[in-house]
Amino acid sequence: MIGPILGSAVSKSKPNTLFIVIDQLRADCVFGALAEHLDMPNIRSLAEDAVSFRNHYSVTSPCGPSRVSLLTAQYASNHGARRNGTPLKRDVPNLATVTRQHGFDPLLFGYTDTSQDPRFLPPDDPRLFSYEELAPGFQEVVRMRLEGDSRAWEEHLRAAGYDVPPYPEMYRPVGDTPDSPAMYAAEHSDTAFLTDQVIAGLGQRPPGWFGLVTYIRPHPPFVAPAPYNQMYDETHLPSAKEAAEPGWHPFVTTARRKANVASTVVGFPELEASDATTRMIRKLYFGLATEVDHHVGRLIAWLKDSGQYDDTLIVLTADHGEMLGDYGLGGKTTFHDAAFHVPLIIRHPHTTVRGITVTEPTESIDVTPTILDCLGLDIPHSMDGRSLVPFLNGTTPEDWRTVSVSELDFGDPLAPTLWQRDHGISIDAANLSVMRKDSLRFVQFAGGLPPILMDVSDGLEDQNLTKNSAYAQTMLDLMQLMLCHRMVNTDGTFSRTMITDDGVKVAS
Repeated sequence: MIGPILGSAVSKSKPNTLFIVIDQLRADCVFGALAEHLDMPNIRSLAEDAVSFRNHYSVTSPCGPSRVSLLTAQYASNHGARRNGTPLKRDVPNLATVTRQHGFDPLLFGYTDTSQDPRFLPPDDPRLFSYEELAPGFQEVVRMRLEGDSRAWEEHLRAAGYDVPPYPEMYRPVGDTPDSPAMYAAEHSDTAFLTDQVIAGLGQRPPGWFGLVTYIRPHPPFVAPAPYNQMYDETHLPSAKEAAEPGWHPFVTTARRKANVASTVVGFPELEASDATTRMIRKLYFGLATEVDHHVGRLIAWLKDSGQYDDTLIVLTADHGEMLGDYGLGGKTTFHDAAFHVPLIIRHPHTTVRGITVTEPTESIDVTPTILDCLGLDIPHSMDGRSLVPFLNGTTPEDWRTVSVSELDFGDPLAPTLWQRDHGISIDAANLSVMRKDSLRFVQFAGGLPPILMDVSDGLEDQNLTKNSAYAQTMLDLMQLMLCHRMVNTDGTFSRTMITDDGVKVAS
């Protein structure tokens, strides 16, 4: 049954907005190959009462750039904050600044990892000493950081009787193995604490509140409180995907050299890569994901118990994915699907479209335009993404995209990365773009490395078809499509603005 048509043209009472971003959650943990091994009942239950987007990708990685793209609705090549620590120009419109201009009070429970524009701050400003800073427009209710200042949670732990060491030692497990329990009980974890603060904070707000909730987990360091640390039996977990030829592309060869499983945990510098280690890491990741799911369930239950569930726009997604040992890789610094494929679930209270899945390609830059559209607000021309409201109404736009694109910068201007050193790549050329069209994946490197063409019909991403003459035209077509995509998606800030004899004119 199709519900009322949503959008800026429709006058509706202002709903609450609960925007949940989970750090480093792969899509196939919720819906896909890993889902049958992973207990996530609350997020899946939400999907059954909402619209879920199964072909949804982050347009960039890692944390800082992906969250900038999510909030500004811009590709990384437009907003320019391509690495953790790369500043974002201060005047780029984002979800918080636009909603605040229209009378909303966007609240942040967590973090945005936004590096500040140094051109407008004194050099000794504390905000210029961490990349984990606040995106413009948000009111920070609970300050949570991974590497830096999480004083509220640390003080909470101390009040509960814990002797809290500095980061990262607070994430050292209590025991002789990485899958030993965390130093804190489950009811005192960072995930539990943040959820407590969200319920307490939003419970004091009048109707029409707007809350961005960002869970750090299941991002490493991988350490889980009991019982989540032993919730899964690693001997029953699926093995990581292996490439038929581990050195099939020079980028992957370097990435495998760079991989360091010991860096994903605290206190075990001699931890060696092996199938057993990968299974243990996966067990911890699954446990942390299940812990987040439990607390998402608490948020949903609170909305229902307080009578707000049917007056709340709920959006749940992740900033990027995680390789989990596939092809000998961890983290998200790669072109593989698992690094970018993330869940997206949207429930709007003003439509009765429920339980449907969308398979058309969608991107993280579509989330902010969708929220703005659901709130009846205009979408700034600077935003590259498109509103997903038609899908929430059960329809597919005739001109919807047929591809998705992600960008990755793998350079470092201060300390050249292993890729830069291995392949003699300059800082400006240390980046790639990947285009996905149906089962095809085309990866173009800016310099120093050969392009990649893959057919992933068999679920594997471990071959390069660029030298196969049968795929020559396919590669040329995708290369042209990628070029056209870049030409169409340039910075749109003033793309519809003209200075005329009658003053400034802006096209609708």
